[in-house]
Amino acid sequence: MESIGVLMACPMNTYLERELEKRFTLFKFWDFPDKALFLDTHRNTIRAVVGNATAGADGELIENLPNLEIVSSFSVGLDKIDLAKCREKGIRVTNTPDVLTEDVADLAIGLILAVLRRLCESDRYVRSGKWKKGDYKLTTKFTGKSIGIIGLGRIGLAIAKRAEAFSCPISYYTRTKKSDVNYTYYPSVVELASNCQILIVACPLTEQTRHIINREVIDALGPKGVLINIGRGPHVDEHELVPALVEGRLGGAGLDVYENEPEVPEELFGLENVVLTPHVGSGTVETRTAMADLVLGNLEAQFLSKPLLTPVV
Repeated sequence: MESIGVLMACPMNTYLERELEKRFTLFKFWDFPDKALFLDTHRNTIRAVVGNATAGADGELIENLPNLEIVSSFSVGLDKIDLAKCREKGIRVTNTPDVLTEDVADLAIGLILAVLRRLCESDRYVRSGKWKKGDYKLTTKFTGKSIGIIGLGRIGLAIAKRAEAFSCPISYYTRTKKSDVNYTYYPSVVELASNCQILIVACPLTEQTRHIINREVIDALGPKGVLINIGRGPHVDEHELVPALVEGRLGGAGLDVYENEPEVPEELFGLENVVLTPHVGSGTVETRTAMADLVLGNLEAQFLSKPLLTPVV
């Protein structure tokens, strides 16, 4: 399959790059400053695009690749792919579900603990030598806090399972009530936020869920509430989130994703009730390798005319 052209949308994983280079003719889109010239030269060669949560295949790129057969995403989220255009043109789409569920759920719990117990600030307190002058201030208990989850798919359920171990009452919001869970259901995000102390965003990013965390939701969560986002940055209206945290209208936040990554609002940097991580929900060696193997497996299945491993379209 060495003659098959594969376009990698952006840097994402060295193991994946190396394996793609072994098996296909790999084009790294970021190596070509003049994208129009590159596409003019190679449009007929490329039969696959590999994207991720940062860059994928929009309608314009798809239109410029007449022989494109598959878009394989090195992520669960598909918001960087024009799925309607892929369906229209018969282009297959795959992603990497399941293998990253546990890591993302682990990070959600880690962010909760880091925010409530002020782990980052405590670490700095010890390193600075301040402990010698007196004990660190009291923080907030996690066990028993009420948890609200937006989205109860694989990741949402994995978070709920972990939170149950901390004796946390669980409630959730989804478009329709789930018949196979015993958690409390609320028919709107505002109602969910009004009835929990920690609100976790774990739903896919769609036009309907963009800015699902707005001022009304933030105000419902309130000055003692904590927001955790391990979904996508645009789930949260940062123009509302930042002043709410600065003014104390929201109690705290643990954020792994942001609206304009890698840009992060600088107003958050000085807030000790906010914990920031650089979109590392799936960022372990084990999981990223498993994700890469899924991408490779889907590409090989497509070009060997075998069933795709994780088809979306």
